[in-house]
Amino acid sequence: MANDVTEQAIEDAKARGAVKLAQIIYILYLASFLIGFTSIVGLVMAYINKSDATKWLQTHYQFQIRTFWIGFLFVFAGMATMIIGLGYFIMLGTAIWYIVRCVKGMKHLAGSNPIPEPKTWLW
Repeated sequence: MANDVTEQAIEDAKARGAVKLAQIIYILYLASFLIGFTSIVGLVMAYINKSDATKWLQTHYQFQIRTFWIGFLFVFAGMATMIIGLGYFIMLGTAIWYIVRCVKGMKHLAGSNPIPEPKTWLW
């Protein structure tokens, strides 16, 4: 009986730690607006922890990884078109999109819910 309680306590602590780690990644992504490289740290953390996570948490890691790479693509397009003025609008749209995705992910994470469509390009 004591072993069951101890094992359950260990599993609960691991689950809380895994959720906290996914939350830290979202925070690192948002912090990248102030400190640019934090999103790369978050990306590496998401890749490392994705395979060990529970199924519902894997949707968050997949969402985070896609958020980084799709955002990277949009930023590249924005920088490439900045010379003609279009890039400023692309960069602004990308920033809004990025923030919304991070906030949406944190909301689902706080409710212990998976991301409904982790492969989406939108929100």
